[in-house]
Amino acid sequence: MQINWSVRELDVFLSLSQTLSFRRTAAQVNLSQSAVSGVITRLEEALGVRLFDRTTRSVQLTGAGQVFADQALLMRTQTDEAVRAVRDVAELQVGNVRLAAMPSLAATVVPMACARYRLRFPGVQFQIFDSLSGPAFDLVRAGQVDFALTAANPAYTDLDYTPLAEDGFVLLIPPGHPLAAARGPLRWVDIANLTHISMPLPTSVRQYADAALLQHRVRFAPVYELEHLASITAMVASGLGVAALPELAAAVAPMPGVVRRRIVEPDISRPIGLVTRRFRSLSPAATALVAMLREEMARLAPATARPVASGEARKPIKSRVNP
Repeated sequence: MQINWSVRELDVFLSLSQTLSFRRTAAQVNLSQSAVSGVITRLEEALGVRLFDRTTRSVQLTGAGQVFADQALLMRTQTDEAVRAVRDVAELQVGNVRLAAMPSLAATVVPMACARYRLRFPGVQFQIFDSLSGPAFDLVRAGQVDFALTAANPAYTDLDYTPLAEDGFVLLIPPGHPLAAARGPLRWVDIANLTHISMPLPTSVRQYADAALLQHRVRFAPVYELEHLASITAMVASGLGVAALPELAAAVAPMPGVVRRRIVEPDISRPIGLVTRRFRSLSPAATALVAMLREEMARLAPATARPVASGEARKPIKSRVNP
């Protein structure tokens, strides 16, 4: 038995099963009586059984017609529920978003964007993984997250990388330091011999600082190396040195009195991008969250973290880095 009917045909059948009148059914479904008759004939031919006994004076459901009416009503209810469920997803009434983010974003941009998102779309749930680039790529590849926010471009054929923003570098200066009273940006060459506090290799923070000073033929040699951004900022606040950090990383644990100055010449930026599985589109809920994350990046680091247009050229460090 070949089954080939439309929702429209089921609606015609259900209308006739209730009105038992071709004339009234034609008026309800906005068809001619002959068109209604044609629909019923096609259904009967598809099912191989008569659904209505009809004479010039009456129309009555057969036993098979009554069974089909019960099942057709169930199918229409399920169809309506399916449409409502899809519409709820499309309109962000329900949904689930899972994302991985490097620590500097997981501590700044992500919670602020998610708080706004929860207020606007309370029916959408989300799960956040605080992860370095390598593990984040694995989470995306395994389908455990919808996307990842990283500072590294994955060189894998199964993953796509979309630039979102460029995070420029700033120098954190302790209170009372002579440079704290300076105005305007500072040059990398002028801060090379200061006492630096930085992250160890192979973090992206360290690699970008190394690359910036290498352009001046200066080897970057921080006196202190720490893995946690909050610890670095605390040491700067205590007067133990200065720290060159991406602006979004510098926003992780702000300390009273610590001054920020933009660093230029070279005016390098750490790219921040969206990593997704190739040939997999983001859900409406995930797409809306990405838009809010962009907004928060620009708000938290207005001086240096600017949006990147699709296809725009940037100045990355050509190495695989971990944030």
